[in-house]
Amino acid sequence: MLKKTDSTRPDRIVEAPLPAIPEVDASNSGLASVQLSQHRTKLSTHRTGLSEHRTDLSEYRTDLSMHRTDLSSERSEMSMRRTGMSFQRTRMSADRTLMSVIRTSLSLISFGFTIFQVFQKLRDQTVITSAAAPRNFGITLVLLGIAMLVIGIIYHLQFMYGLRQERKAMVAEGLLHGQSRFPPSMTLIVALVLLLIGIAAIVSMVFQTGPFG
Repeated sequence: MLKKTDSTRPDRIVEAPLPAIPEVDASNSGLASVQLSQHRTKLSTHRTGLSEHRTDLSEYRTDLSMHRTDLSSERSEMSMRRTGMSFQRTRMSADRTLMSVIRTSLSLISFGFTIFQVFQKLRDQTVITSAAAPRNFGITLVLLGIAMLVIGIIYHLQFMYGLRQERKAMVAEGLLHGQSRFPPSMTLIVALVLLLIGIAAIVSMVFQTGPFG
């Protein structure tokens, strides 16, 4: 946190009138020279006072300029940190988007597999004679869930790759800090596991084999 500058504005000086030009006796050159010399000394003293006041004002302006520079550096630092946090928020937003895809795909896969199994069991127990239509409908739902999950994973990977490249470029240019790193996405891991389960389910439904056959 920056400290407030301790410099104070110099007091306004009282404008003193210029020393009056002395009346010299031209007939007495020695006395006239002394009077004019004293007048020049008074003028020099007057200029020196003004010069010292200008120096004080210049030092005050320099202190203000340095303080503004410090404030600008602090604002730049805060802007860099806000930009870094915005990258983290964008990453978490991408994870939430993938979670929505996972929920929808899970609903389609589980609903389609349930329909398939229910009508398959009814046909095996000769309660119904044919289960082709619900069987095809269940397989279609599972395939739709798998396709949606694959598209969601590909989009997530492309988006995160672009986000990481943009972040690396900004870190290299010194526009933000790079201490915080992007951890592995647990949401992506869950999506990949669900994709394997969906593939195993569709294989079991089509070929009547596998862990869900």
